[in-house]
Amino acid sequence: MQVWAPRAERVRLRMLQHGAAESNVVEDLEMTRGADGWWDAAVQLSDGDEYGFVLGDGDDLLPDPRSMRQPHGVHEASAFVDPGAFTWTDDAWTGKQLAGGLIYELHIGTFTPEGTLDAAISRFDHLIELGVTHIELLPVNGFNGTWNWGYDGVAWYTVHEAYGGPAAYVRFVDAAHNAGLAVIQDVVYNHLGPSGNYLPEFGPYLRDGSRNTWGDSVNLDDAAVRAYIVENTLMWLRDYHVDGLRLDAVHALHDEQPVHILQEMAEASDVLSAHVGRPLTLIAESDMNDPKLILPREAGGYGLTAQWSDDWHHAAHVALTGETVGYYEDFAALEALPKVWMQGFFHNGTFSSFRERAHGFPIPETVPAWRLVTFAQDHDQIGNRAAGDRLSQSLSYGRLAVAAVLTMTAPGTPMLFMGEEWGASTPWQFFTSHPEEWLGEAVRKGRTAEFEKMGWDESVVPDPQDPATFERSKLAWHEAAEGDHARLLKLYRSLARLRRDRPELTDPAFANLTAQAGESADGSVAGRTFRLGRGDVSVFVNLSDAPVSWRAAKDTSVLLRTDAAVAIVDGRLTLPAATAAVVD
Repeated sequence: MQVWAPRAERVRLRMLQHGAAESNVVEDLEMTRGADGWWDAAVQLSDGDEYGFVLGDGDDLLPDPRSMRQPHGVHEASAFVDPGAFTWTDDAWTGKQLAGGLIYELHIGTFTPEGTLDAAISRFDHLIELGVTHIELLPVNGFNGTWNWGYDGVAWYTVHEAYGGPAAYVRFVDAAHNAGLAVIQDVVYNHLGPSGNYLPEFGPYLRDGSRNTWGDSVNLDDAAVRAYIVENTLMWLRDYHVDGLRLDAVHALHDEQPVHILQEMAEASDVLSAHVGRPLTLIAESDMNDPKLILPREAGGYGLTAQWSDDWHHAAHVALTGETVGYYEDFAALEALPKVWMQGFFHNGTFSSFRERAHGFPIPETVPAWRLVTFAQDHDQIGNRAAGDRLSQSLSYGRLAVAAVLTMTAPGTPMLFMGEEWGASTPWQFFTSHPEEWLGEAVRKGRTAEFEKMGWDESVVPDPQDPATFERSKLAWHEAAEGDHARLLKLYRSLARLRRDRPELTDPAFANLTAQAGESADGSVAGRTFRLGRGDVSVFVNLSDAPVSWRAAKDTSVLLRTDAAVAIVDGRLTLPAATAAVVD
């Protein structure tokens, strides 16, 4: 047993034995200091053994920084997990490449009424019928409390006990692979949560005097801290058979070393991928609009697989809703959607009024379009609204159907947020369950103050600490079979089939993309209308308030329409207000 604790003068391994006579027998074993701050004890723990470390001459037990299980919470003893104890049945699994895929983002705690990994398995048939290829789980690592988005994690190597712990996690991944589904795990390496972070007591995991939006920056100047992150990356991919990671807010990783930590992670995952013989995917969330993340290392990039495209979301959101507050202001122009369709980024060196400076870099035309993950909704863009409202809570069925067409035909890799496929009426709000009263109150006041500055009515901001906020955010699965919900779900399934049937809709070449806005059959400006091309397939969208028509060639056929009134008559394709069509 080893632990990195360069700040300690003495380290003891405390082993807890649970027996009938005594509920908690403690045995302390002095550890020996080795090189570079590593301490060692000649003991081999067995699966389920509980233990922790005592630093210095005190008596407080601290959890293992590399703990894979915290059965009693992040403040208590760790439990040893033997990664080889589970009998995997996914030997035939060869993985799934991201190209041509459909990602489904979900939060385990609110995806099902039970809020567990095992319960989520029961919904795999729904995902398969929808056409999903990759399940993306919001962070599952340990945090203090019962429910949370997951971005307050402090135990990066664990799986949260309320979700079922590591035993349920391997069952989930194994079942997903046997169902033909890949698993992407969202991980957070840019900060740690506010409660249960004992890493600074062991060593310089955080950079003194340096903070980002969420807390103290991780100390990427230290080789051991970098190794801690890279090894965590490999743990998910190797020990848990995960197919990929989504890397949260990589723009907050302050790294001044010659080789960026993202490149180290990409190199390590590529080595593992070659060994296990299946694709391993790393997807970055970044607000930098810098293609360096996804460029090959041979071309000076980091070699990550893909990155999220917030620009696509913002352009689609403004087109669908007309909302232009805050960062949406930059996307008010009619040309915003065509530009992100054809170039990937809206801000690729252009001036951003929200940032008050030039922002971003162009994506080389040789980069495959699927390296951008594109979406009309995600956990951030819903949950970070004051009321956590989805598009379905403000848009008509017609506009939700248009959102479906835009999402599923976009040049990137489409991603859906759980429940989006049926226009779920349930919100997805910001929820926490901090046991510390002071922390809960601080989060509550901070959330309210944030939206007051933006002009929101305080009464519409839900209390993050109220259990009802969490309960309201759970999906109501019965909706999927009812009325317009069922109609929208049928449309998403049809769109997924169309993506599989027509190679143009997975063609990765930016050169084969075209886009025009505000055009009608007579050449006049027709308001918020779009003609978006992918090779021989065109997507026509009418988000204006009146019917609009375009000239249509004699052999034009409609592959998919969001409304029965969409028709080709007398050489014109006519779309009623708030409709879309995919034509050949």
